[in-house]
Amino acid sequence: MNPEELRYSKDHEWIRVDGDRGRIGITDYAQNQLGDVVFLELPEVGRTLTAGEQFGTVESVKAVSELFSPVTGEVVEVNSELTSKPELINEDPQGEAWMVVVRITDPASVQALMDAEAYKALVESEAK
Repeated sequence: MNPEELRYSKDHEWIRVDGDRGRIGITDYAQNQLGDVVFLELPEVGRTLTAGEQFGTVESVKAVSELFSPVTGEVVEVNSELTSKPELINEDPQGEAWMVVVRITDPASVQALMDAEAYKALVESEAK
């Protein structure tokens, strides 16, 4: 289930935009592909990210996966609870397990993302 109010990247990250801020995490599909998450590395507050740039890693019992920023902006908040409770990513990936909040400096980078319907089509094509 992909909430309609979110925008999605081809790398399976989501963003919930509120004004010039965006809360970012990984999709339910991504956490399902990873399996049980055991470790997470996130950026420092103040770091500037470019759309498509790696901002961290998530490690599961199956693999280590890079995290890519869906938008251009500055990290203004990090969900530090995830470093001590990475299992939240499996439990609520599109809710409580958000990873970072960025101040969006390039609104066009948001417009380039997929809506829920387009993301669903991407997931279905990858599942074949």
